[in-house]
Amino acid sequence: VDLDGTTHLDLGNIANFGYFDKFSFSCWIKPAHIERGTILSRMEDVPEGSGYSIRLTDGKVEVDLVKRWLDDSIRVETRPPVVKANNWTHLAVTYDGTRLAAGIRVFVDGRPVPLKVNLDYINQSFNADDAPLRLGAGHGPQDRYRGQLDDVRIYSRALTAEEASLLSEPNTITEILRTTPATRTLRQTTKLRNWYLAAHAPDAIRAVFEERDKLARERTSFDESIPTVMVMQEQQQRRPTHILKRGEYDLPGEEVSPGVPASIDLSGTPIDDRLALARWLVDERNPLAARVAVNRLWQQLFGTGLVKTSEDFGSQGEQPSHPELLDWLATELIRLDWDVKGLQKLIVTSATYRQASKITPQLLERDPENRLLARGPRVRLSARMLRDQALFVSGLLHEQRHGPSVKPYQPEGLWKEIATTTEYEQSTGTDLYRRSLYTYWKRTVAPPSLALFDAAGREMCVVRSSRTNTPLQALALMNDVTYLEAARALAERTFREATGNTSDRINQAFLLATARLPDHEELKVLSNAHARHHNNYEQHPEEAEMLISHGASKPDPVLNRTDLAAMTVIAAMILNLDEVITKE
Repeated sequence: VDLDGTTHLDLGNIANFGYFDKFSFSCWIKPAHIERGTILSRMEDVPEGSGYSIRLTDGKVEVDLVKRWLDDSIRVETRPPVVKANNWTHLAVTYDGTRLAAGIRVFVDGRPVPLKVNLDYINQSFNADDAPLRLGAGHGPQDRYRGQLDDVRIYSRALTAEEASLLSEPNTITEILRTTPATRTLRQTTKLRNWYLAAHAPDAIRAVFEERDKLARERTSFDESIPTVMVMQEQQQRRPTHILKRGEYDLPGEEVSPGVPASIDLSGTPIDDRLALARWLVDERNPLAARVAVNRLWQQLFGTGLVKTSEDFGSQGEQPSHPELLDWLATELIRLDWDVKGLQKLIVTSATYRQASKITPQLLERDPENRLLARGPRVRLSARMLRDQALFVSGLLHEQRHGPSVKPYQPEGLWKEIATTTEYEQSTGTDLYRRSLYTYWKRTVAPPSLALFDAAGREMCVVRSSRTNTPLQALALMNDVTYLEAARALAERTFREATGNTSDRINQAFLLATARLPDHEELKVLSNAHARHHNNYEQHPEEAEMLISHGASKPDPVLNRTDLAAMTVIAAMILNLDEVITKE
């Protein structure tokens, strides 16, 4: 392609890479001028626009991955000028998806060149959804490329150094074979060897090299699967720390050293680093950490902690309702060597926890908040528990542990409206049905289905969350796609597990959701509702089809649509019973 600076090639909607994607570009260039010129881009065609580009500036190769030019991008350039005017040069650029400038490599004529980092901070993906891939354009009309382009290649992976070197060898296999072995360059020899291994080597030799390549890919895949975590490390030589006079950072006063207040009994053991402080926190001579931990476990199980203000154990907090019990449980946690499951077992098997939550007028008048523990706890399930319970009872829950976050159902367009300019890419397959623990969460924007049921935001630490009861919650439980799909899946489960009549299926759904069978009056109400809805769906089959089509999973094609729709309504009623959404 010969470009004169006024024209460019528009390749359309391809190569829309983002910052988690690996990709590479390769091409031959013969620029008429090296002062400036965008070789390849997928970005807004304006100066310093968002997207990605490879361009020339005074003979240097610049690679820009940009969301915002000044503060949200990766921008690197080759240190010396590496391209000359009117000379053919081979360029290869690779990016490994690490969101770091170190993940970009530039090869000139097959050799890696050092890079100068102009900016190494990117927090949002640089996808340019509305821009095409362009050859010879980007960064506005003043940055059009002038010269020739040839053999442009795009890869959805990061090329190795050897592959970049091979791409820069212009001679074909036939041309290389015409030369004598002594005169061949290293690139030519490598290209010839790879061609021989791929096409003409004995099967045994080819199998060995294929196995080598396979193992290399598996190792790379394994290395990339290992999660990373931010770990603070003590400096070998600590920097001096001073008291700041009047809090002014430029007015250092007396130098101070690490330590704790003298009022803390350390028995002669100095605390001079975080590890020593952590050991002191869990020392049996310091009951505070154990008391706080025990109180939060009690709050999870009973709805309210022994110290009601679980976020405040100081002088402004509330006194414990049962101070001796709190002290004993704290010593038990220490005695159990901080075995949280062991302590939970101790609490839930106690007579106090196993009491019925039924309340009498006398108890309500004497102890409305159950601070005296005369009855069992009764609280609405948390946001996560509500969703997970519906998925579990219906059989949809995918119980895989660990792994990256997933993105379950969310109203279309909501993500862009309240969170970011990026698209919400809903998960597929079993990821849609993983525990709510794994739901993707932006710090300032809680998942709407969880926020509706009082899930705390993450702008700050919230130890004691509220529980409300609103009409919107009832609407969500009856109409949200998650719960409608769960109701249909529960209905399908009853057809599989209860082979008798409608009453048997209702009994099975009720048992799965409440751990008991319905009494006579409850069964009568549910049976009458089933008959009414079944009759309606017989007359309006399109409504039945609409009801059972919610969600990504498909309804069982063997089941009668009318029967399944009617049973879905009953399953939804059962999942919305106060007994099901409330811990009693």
